[in-house]
Amino acid sequence: MEEMEKTNGISDAKWYILQTQFGYESIAYSSLKQLVELNSLQDYIFDIVVPEEEEIVERNGKKKVVMRKKFPNYLFIKMIYTKKIWFLVKNTRGIKDFCSGYDGKPLPMSDDEVKRAQLEKVTIDDLKINVGDHINIMSGPLQGFIGEIKEIKLDIEKVKVSVMMFGRETTVELDFAQIEKL
Repeated sequence: MEEMEKTNGISDAKWYILQTQFGYESIAYSSLKQLVELNSLQDYIFDIVVPEEEEIVERNGKKKVVMRKKFPNYLFIKMIYTKKIWFLVKNTRGIKDFCSGYDGKPLPMSDDEVKRAQLEKVTIDDLKINVGDHINIMSGPLQGFIGEIKEIKLDIEKVKVSVMMFGRETTVELDFAQIEKL
């Protein structure tokens, strides 16, 4: 493989959106992981994510938890953009194309988009919150509600928040990634 330009490592990396062929998210994920390993691209491709969430479905009168893809036909890749990396990723099995701008160059996701897609783990240090702080709920059924932190559970990365709903105070448990400090 020809020599690629030098980078500053993960500090230069950005998240990009890849469109996959219909139903090929897992195949594209595996193919990309293999591409990184076989070509020693660990200094250019840092993370590949197919976001999933638990969903409770009822079949034959029984409730079952299944994993559902949050963004069908898409996966996310944290990488340093170079023409060589772009070419290798774009020509990987299962990948249709990068989500790109008018010039055809892939558009990196903004920090806000990365946070909303919950691609990176959020730590308590990132949030800078304490018990008693007021927060905005960014995602989930209570999106847009304002609440007060009652308890922080560092071990499971969740917070208990008091929210006013229908004139009553209700306590809910939320992930770190679902909230932002006001």
